[in-house]
Amino acid sequence: MSKVTLKINGEKISKEINTNTLLSTLIRENLNLTGTHIGCDTSQCGACSVHLDGKAVKSCTILAIQVDGSEVTTIEGISKGDKLHPMQEAFRNNHGLQCGYCTPGMIMSGIKLVENNPNISEEEIRKGLEGNICRCTGYNNIVKSISEASAVMGGK
Repeated sequence: MSKVTLKINGEKISKEINTNTLLSTLIRENLNLTGTHIGCDTSQCGACSVHLDGKAVKSCTILAIQVDGSEVTTIEGISKGDKLHPMQEAFRNNHGLQCGYCTPGMIMSGIKLVENNPNISEEEIRKGLEGNICRCTGYNNIVKSISEASAVMGGK
């Protein structure tokens, strides 16, 4: 057992964990933040994407002990009270989801895509989402959602 201390969604936490605990497991099972989804456990689908020290990462590929002292933001941490994040709002406006399983990972990845490239093109969005799999939508409304959010977040 080891102690991990980190800031998650703005709140400092400390937990005793097994050294082989994945970040996704810490988030979902130890902290009860179930918006981060586990779709594959092999780093293929991106449903578990979170922000780690300002970068989008797949939480199923990182040991929780590796993030000791870091800052993590999950889907639960991006809205301001009842006010949705612009990316969440754009997904709602454009029906950028169907079953919703991949949606948290798509939103978390989309936010970083736009923050890193405020005037992102459709081609760049599609390329940037290559690590996120949606089995339902065909991606058109997801791309449309991220494009709309980029305008609201300061781009186009």
